[in-house]
Amino acid sequence: MLVRLLRTHLAPYRGWLTAIVVLQFTSTVAMLYLPHLNADIIDKGIARGDNGYVLRIGAIMLAISLVQAACSMTSAWFGGQAAMAFGRDVRKRIFGRIGSFSAREVSTFGAPSLITRATNDVQQVQMLAMMTCLMAVTIPIMMVGGVIMAMREDFGLSWLVVSVVPVLFLCIGLVVSQMVPAFRSVQERLDDVNRILREQITGIRVVRAFVREPYETERFDDANGDLTAVSLRAGRWMALMFPLVMGVSNVASVGVIWFGGHRVDSGQMEVGALTAFLSYLMQILMSVMMGTFMLMMVPRAAVSADRISEVLATDTSVVRPREPVTEVHVAGHLDLEGVGLTYPGAEAPVLSGVSFSARPGQTVALIGSTGAGKTTLVNLVPRLLDATEGVVRVDDVDVRELDPELLWSRIGLVPQRAFLFSGTIASNLRYGRPDATDEELWEALEIAQAADFVREMPEGLDTAVAQGGTTVSGGQRQRLAIARALVRRPEIYLFDDAFSALDVATDARLRAALEPVTRDATVLIVGQRIATIRDADLILVLEDGRVVGRGTHEELMRDNETYQEIAASQGIKGEEVMA
Repeated sequence: MLVRLLRTHLAPYRGWLTAIVVLQFTSTVAMLYLPHLNADIIDKGIARGDNGYVLRIGAIMLAISLVQAACSMTSAWFGGQAAMAFGRDVRKRIFGRIGSFSAREVSTFGAPSLITRATNDVQQVQMLAMMTCLMAVTIPIMMVGGVIMAMREDFGLSWLVVSVVPVLFLCIGLVVSQMVPAFRSVQERLDDVNRILREQITGIRVVRAFVREPYETERFDDANGDLTAVSLRAGRWMALMFPLVMGVSNVASVGVIWFGGHRVDSGQMEVGALTAFLSYLMQILMSVMMGTFMLMMVPRAAVSADRISEVLATDTSVVRPREPVTEVHVAGHLDLEGVGLTYPGAEAPVLSGVSFSARPGQTVALIGSTGAGKTTLVNLVPRLLDATEGVVRVDDVDVRELDPELLWSRIGLVPQRAFLFSGTIASNLRYGRPDATDEELWEALEIAQAADFVREMPEGLDTAVAQGGTTVSGGQRQRLAIARALVRRPEIYLFDDAFSALDVATDARLRAALEPVTRDATVLIVGQRIATIRDADLILVLEDGRVVGRGTHEELMRDNETYQEIAASQGIKGEEVMA
């Protein structure tokens, strides 16, 4: 997966990679030639007292060194550009893929894991891409070239090189084989820490309300301790790498000086050749050390690449139609026929056999106990999920055949958990329609009963909003989310328990203000309070994913036991209806 990921996303930068190869080849060849020139200076210049030869060869060495430095710096610049572009492209692709996921895929991976994969995992592979661009050409050329040049200087010592390199590779292979599973565990533990930290930050009010700070602290400490332990285990193997390489390198250097000294003493080798041989041995070992450094990054990058590829290889269960319908001839028609939904591997369906129709000017309400499937049913309309049974039609077209942009443009959704983005109140409202004027924003705020508190804010529409809308109260956040849907003025409104955080008086005022605005639209409301939905044209009572009652408020109060129980729990009696 790692090689495929690098090959795929570095392919657009072949020009830069070609320049890197040429520059690194030139730089490495120059580096390999310098010890040979240094040997000539010692053997042919200094030993013979020829200062002119020393100066001439020294000038050549200086020129070659300048060329080598220039090539090295330029290749590093190109390598940095290619690696940063690679990281940008991978993050963009992951973001695009996550954006196409349905709620099913998001829940399968989990938000913390997706965040880690799009940030930390990409960074690990990006660092390896950087090292690959900087060292991939240098390492093999320096190793092979160093061996050849060393044997040119003195073939009698070549057995040292042949002995040292396999020992180094054996040591490195042993360490790397232990690092791969260790780094996989590190990334998994990092997911756990992110998940717990995200839960604690999001639910800080609940934690404090139930005085659970010690428990949450202990839970985080456990996850953090696991991450620390696994990281230390991986770090110990990583720390063992360099001492092994340095130990073998030092032993090899001692061997060259010992055996080379005897060859110099017997006249079989020149002093300059011994110096060059030692330099080439160091270059060979340096290339192995550079390879070691890359190999230290490979295990973690390989694990990260697997995790990234897992996201990129996951197809959304909500598939875009091959030949989407881009025009419809009616507006505001909503039909569900025998709709059911069963999650993969689940023993029982979440929804089963749900059917109803709604037309412009009509309001359909859903009510039922927690877990009855109300939110799931609402999510089927904008294709946040796809039904596994039956058909959902918008404007007389199966939603699975509609162009997604056309479908979403006809729907105004207010989710169960109102969410605001970081920015301003105006920028959040314009999510509904980017070209909306300030007057249209204020009109939507008036209808949503939010204009008063927005006017009291220091900068009005330009007041800053924190991520998630945490700078406003729950009721204010919900009203702003309703205003955002109103700005769009869609043909179908979906209010998923959108009035639960409002007091009874505000709820009544808001519904009264909504009535003239939604008179020509189709409205689907999920409610917990009967007072919110009692005026709906059709009320569906859901229980365990099935419709167990349908009708008006009066009809259900007369004939449906489940609805009567819900009404009784809210202090509404049948006699009140009869009266």
